Amino acid sequence: MDPFNSRFILKEKRWLWIDYDKGISIILVGFGHCMDTLEGHAADLQAYPFFNYFGTFFYGFRMPLFFIISGLLVGRSLNKKGLSNYIGDRSNNILYPLLIWGFIEITFQIIASRFTGFTHNEASPSKYLKLITDPRQTGHFWYLNALFCIGVIYAFIKSIFKLKPALHVLLGLVLYSVSAYIHVRDLHAGFLTDVFEYYFFFALGDLISNVMLDDKNIKRFSSWKIFFPLLAAFVVIQYFFTDINLRPSVYGNRFVEQKMPFFFLIEALVGCTTSVSFSFLLQKYKLFTWIRIVGYHSLFIYCMQIIAMTFARIFFQSFLHISYTPALIMLVWTSGVVFPIFFYNFCLKFNLWWLYTFKKPEKQVGYLRRTNIFSFKRQQQVPEM
Repeated sequence: MDPFNSRFILKEKRWLWIDYDKGISIILVGFGHCMDTLEGHAADLQAYPFFNYFGTFFYGFRMPLFFIISGLLVGRSLNKKGLSNYIGDRSNNILYPLLIWGFIEITFQIIASRFTGFTHNEASPSKYLKLITDPRQTGHFWYLNALFCIGVIYAFIKSIFKLKPALHVLLGLVLYSVSAYIHVRDLHAGFLTDVFEYYFFFALGDLISNVMLDDKNIKRFSSWKIFFPLLAAFVVIQYFFTDINLRPSVYGNRFVEQKMPFFFLIEALVGCTTSVSFSFLLQKYKLFTWIRIVGYHSLFIYCMQIIAMTFARIFFQSFLHISYTPALIMLVWTSGVVFPIFFYNFCLKFNLWWLYTFKKPEKQVGYLRRTNIFSFKRQQQVPEM
């Protein structure tokens, strides 16, 4: 039985450290979503401050890292596919699942608000439009919106105006300064706020791509001599900013990001560098390969994570009557990572791939149709296509 399609994934030619890095990040993102899902439903959540501290401690670098990784690949994608095909792929892989899963999640919210006391930011049909115009109002879908917009804008400028990555980074710093002004002044700019804030990280990924994706540098980046100083700096910085973010405010763990944005920039860069270094070490020693499986599915996990966690919470609390908060956190957190992977591969095998892309992923669908990943029988070797 191979419900996560690990055999196929582990045979793919990929940059392993990138999958490790994405896996680490989506697991940490999942913890934050888990705490949000249990907020108001676990009566004694505040009685376990460790969990809140853990989520805040690892908050600062998770999302910037995803933008850096995406930026690492933009140059190679443009060289291989060209601008129009690159934008087509972004629409297929990011915009489409944003619209599909955003629609599904908002529809669930609207239905729930009719039959329960659920009032998730005044769930109403107007939220469908906000997936595009003001995605922060829809919850976690702001990330897909920003990732799509930044990728398209960056690729257009890079292809049409031939702007070098270093100049993109300078442009990103200017845009980051604009987003800092917006945050500090508590202004509102809809989806543009996140585009301005994260453009820099995307550009930085492109700037360092030739170094980071060169196999000759793997040994250098897999050094403990690099990792331990980074880890020390990471712990000190995170300790300092976690203390600030935990102070009572309406911004929660985003206080440093919104009110001390240039300190957040330092926090994010140190955190991202430490995570990348750790991922190279995992690649070197071939440890915890299941994190690679998670990283491969990171986008699909992100799309339906809140839905999976919500149903998991209801199941564990209402049907299994589990009320011990630490157990609930671990169960809901795990469900929000594991179930979306299972569901994605189930959809590909049973012709429901259109829930994630409008272009059929021929290679993976073909593999899944020739195998039975949900069978307990021992799998025979499947010939390569």
